[in-house]
Amino acid sequence: MKELVLEGTPASQGSATGPAKILFPRQDISGFKEGDILVTNMTDPSMVLVMSMASAIVTDIGGVTAHAAILSRELGIPCVVATKLGTKTLKNGDQVYVDGTQGKVYKLK
Repeated sequence: MKELVLEGTPASQGSATGPAKILFPRQDISGFKEGDILVTNMTDPSMVLVMSMASAIVTDIGGVTAHAAILSRELGIPCVVATKLGTKTLKNGDQVYVDGTQGKVYKLK
């Protein structure tokens, strides 16, 4: 069962399921694992390594030309930007489904 918890701007098509991992730019990335869903306020070049390991990206701010959106399309992973409250709504370890085509993020139960 899934519950819609966030809506934003679709920035890179596709869908992915995995555990949410909340990270902020220049934060220690050692706990990030391949396949985690990166949830952040916004990305910057210091986060490229974790972005390449992520199965999807969700950001609080940004648009279709934001750093997260452009890199997600280049990496071929789903991305939803401008959710406003992604880092406040989701917790580390929450199982989520990211729909980058529709711009929706669901919490799985």
